[in-house]
Amino acid sequence: MTTILVTGGTGTLGRHVCERLRSAGHEVRVLSRHSQPYAVDLREGGPALDRAVADVETIVHCATSPRGGDEQPTRNLIAAAQRAGVAHLVYISIVGVDRVPFPYYRSKLAVERLVEDSGLGWTILRTTQFHDLVFRLLQALSKAPVLLLPARVKDQPIEVTEVAERLAELAQGAPAGRVGEMGGPEVRTFESLAESYLRATGRRRAVVKVPLAGQAYQAFRAGGHLTPDHAVGKRTFEDYLAEHARRSGRRKG
Repeated sequence: MTTILVTGGTGTLGRHVCERLRSAGHEVRVLSRHSQPYAVDLREGGPALDRAVADVETIVHCATSPRGGDEQPTRNLIAAAQRAGVAHLVYISIVGVDRVPFPYYRSKLAVERLVEDSGLGWTILRTTQFHDLVFRLLQALSKAPVLLLPARVKDQPIEVTEVAERLAELAQGAPAGRVGEMGGPEVRTFESLAESYLRATGRRRAVVKVPLAGQAYQAFRAGGHLTPDHAVGKRTFEDYLAEHARRSGRRKG
C-alpha cells in the first residue's frame, strides 16, 4: 500500500481522484485549507505542510485557484516534497497553456516549469476543460435575458471522472514526464453547447455571438486550447447534462 497525498482533494477533480486511489487500496491524505487532519494553506506552507508530506511516496497536485497565482503554493509544496524525499509528483494542467496568453493559463504553465525543474520524479497531464466548467459558465451567462457568447470560439469539454481515472493510474505508476493529452470526445462550437444547455434546463434565451478583442481571445478562436488528435474522452456534454438532471431530480425528491 502506498501513501499518496492529493492537494485540492475536496475539489471538483481531487475528490474523484481520492475515491479511485482509496478503491485501489492506497492510504490517501486529503490536503486542503479546511480538511482535517491535513488542513494546510499551500500559500503559507510551514510545519503543517511538512507533517502532511511526511512519509508520502506520491503527490497528486490538483489544488489551483481560478484567479491564478499558483506558483508560490507550488514552490512551497515542492520544497516540502524535497525535504520529505517524495518520489513522484503528478500535476494536472490544461491543454494550450503554452499557446493561449490567458493569465490563468500562464500561471499553469509556470507551475509546469516548476515541476519539471524540481528535481523530483514528475508526471504532467494536460486535459481540456471539464463539462462542469462549461455548465457553470453557461449557467452564469444565461441569467441575463440574452446569452452572450464569444464569437467563433469552440471547446472540447471532457468528463472529470475520466480525468480522475487517468490521474489515479498515473499516480500508481512510475514518473512518466509529460504524458499524452486528454481531450473530450467532441470539438463543439460554444453556440451548440449553449443550445444543448438551454434545452436541458428548459430555458429560453436569445443567443448572440460577440467578437472580442485581445491576444487571448485570438488564441482561443484559433483553437489553441483544443486537442482534436487526442479526443480520448467518452462522455459527451449531453451525457453530462442528462446525469446532472438525474442528480438534481434525486436531490429534489
